[in-house]
Amino acid sequence: MVTSVFKFRSIVGHNGPLTPSDPKYNGSQWNLLIHWEDDSQTWEPLTIIAKDDPVSVAAYGKANDLLNEPGWKRLRNIARREKKLQRMLKQARIAPGRRLPKYKFGVQIPNGYSEVEALDKANGNTFWKDACHKELDLFQEYKCFKDAGKHAPTPKGYQRIKLIWIFDVKQDLRRRARLVAGGHMTDPIKESSYSGVVSLRSFRICIFLGELNDLKIGSADVSSAYLEAYTQEKVVFTAGEEFGELCGHTLIIVKALYGLRSSGKRFNERISDTLRDIGFWPSYADSEVWMREHNGHYEYVCLYVDDLAVMAENPSDVYKMLREVGKYKLREEEGISYHIGGDFFRDPDGTLCYGAKTYIKRMLANYERMFGTMPKEYNSPLDAGDHPELDTSEFLDDDGIKKYQSIIGALQWAVSLCRYDINCAVMTMGRFRTAPRKGHLERLKRIVGYLKKYDMGAIRFRTCEPDYSHLPEPNVDWTYAVYGKVQEQIPPDIPKPLGKTVVLTCYVDANLMHDMVTGRSAMGILHMLNQTPIDSTSKRQDTVETATYGSEFVAARVATEQIMDLRNTLRYLGVPVEERTYMFGDNNSVVTSSTLPHSVLKKRHQLLAYHRVREAIASRILRFHHIPGTENPADVLTKNLSHSVAWPLIKPFLFWAGEMGNANLE
Repeated sequence: MVTSVFKFRSIVGHNGPLTPSDPKYNGSQWNLLIHWEDDSQTWEPLTIIAKDDPVSVAAYGKANDLLNEPGWKRLRNIARREKKLQRMLKQARIAPGRRLPKYKFGVQIPNGYSEVEALDKANGNTFWKDACHKELDLFQEYKCFKDAGKHAPTPKGYQRIKLIWIFDVKQDLRRRARLVAGGHMTDPIKESSYSGVVSLRSFRICIFLGELNDLKIGSADVSSAYLEAYTQEKVVFTAGEEFGELCGHTLIIVKALYGLRSSGKRFNERISDTLRDIGFWPSYADSEVWMREHNGHYEYVCLYVDDLAVMAENPSDVYKMLREVGKYKLREEEGISYHIGGDFFRDPDGTLCYGAKTYIKRMLANYERMFGTMPKEYNSPLDAGDHPELDTSEFLDDDGIKKYQSIIGALQWAVSLCRYDINCAVMTMGRFRTAPRKGHLERLKRIVGYLKKYDMGAIRFRTCEPDYSHLPEPNVDWTYAVYGKVQEQIPPDIPKPLGKTVVLTCYVDANLMHDMVTGRSAMGILHMLNQTPIDSTSKRQDTVETATYGSEFVAARVATEQIMDLRNTLRYLGVPVEERTYMFGDNNSVVTSSTLPHSVLKKRHQLLAYHRVREAIASRILRFHHIPGTENPADVLTKNLSHSVAWPLIKPFLFWAGEMGNANLE
């Protein structure tokens, strides 16, 4: 390890005053507990640490009222003026020679190309240098530059930038070096540089459709994707020593290097052209879902930058065409095991599952680095009936706020992947991200502890249609209602429906006065394709409702609008959609008011929600049925439940292995 100065994150403790006879005495009256950059902690003498970084020690002494103690008094002049101390602290953190070493998987990462040789020498290998040579060879292979000559001036109309080395360590300890363009040094471009990625909802839908229509699901990524495209930005740089005989030359960048403002868009344009050439077209439902007709169904390619998920009769045929037509270098996987942060595996009976165990493992590793220990395990995300908005504990300091925001962001991504069972808890805690309290951080730790205990939760892609034949068919005539003979408006430009039919099911619920401070209710909505949970919503409502009837009607209205969106999404993906969507709620008054033409609205402020739901039922888009609250899986999206109450509602969807057959899911 190369260290010429002490490099530590913070001072976290002290003991003293000590005498020479004390076993802890180490040449100084005081010892400081130092948190080093590699996450280790050791006791070090005050005299040594103060000599290395007097500003940080003075700040610690002032915060802990130690500056009048022997050994600390000489630091009082530094700590006397608050503004000056803060300025000196900032300068100390960014001063040359004080750059902190970075570690990943126990391997020190270079802080720049200048450290590469020294680190390799200290480690007795050439891993980092080999990684740099590999990157430079790649640039040579893709002909990324044009040589304008040694010490050549910047060509007219071009901007001179720098290239920056970015280093990383993979899980198998392979070293990775990437040379990134300093695009931040260029003027903002006038054209849009937006390059989209497939949404997780669209991705899950395509996986479901692949399973439904007996397609094979594969994944691949494009090697050195951006280098496949040409840049339109006019930029040059001066080659450094790592370029060998080209050192000092002005090189014109011609390929879309990582870091340039428009590189993402340039690659997206290139691969889009290739997909069109091999017969795919982008769906109106999601421009990063590409589809083509094949043997009575549709095949799909989902793009997430340079990662591809393919649902086809034979994904290898798609990869072959991409290689032949686009000349891409693809790393393909037989089947799919890990994609966009989620794990794929199959239950013993072959049911495909999409979980977050790997992501949770990484979350726990970050948690341990933050707090020095693993979280305690819990049976539920939050205590039943808990109201974090009433917490009056002390506000967190800046470090605590950063930890809170890091954890809440990680939990939100876990929800996005598949873990809707923590959606309500994460939604509840998300509102405190700007000013969290200590009690709020403890609640986040509890949610992480719940995921630690139940890390195997996963969406099961169950494709059997649910059997709703036992439900009573509503025998009502809406002809003379205010809606008349209304019909669902089907977009005229949808592709021809192909493949097997899909039945949509929606569960909806509301929790009156979920927030005791603002009076806002919470609503929860769970959408199913056949027997597969495909999307969920848990949020505070935008209006304050004074009765459960009102909050449930607002939730039903939002669910109806989401159903309309989901039905159109499926149609634009070429899916035959069952005529009716089945919606289930546990408020009998709302179901009755929605389904009977002669019912009368008594609360005028709910007018629009009332008519939105009823018109969807009149147009035969919806069938709205009542179920007991104890059987409504949307209940976990609106309130904090005990394990005994929540488990029967989430187990069939996230933890019950295998197909459910034609089980009635109402």
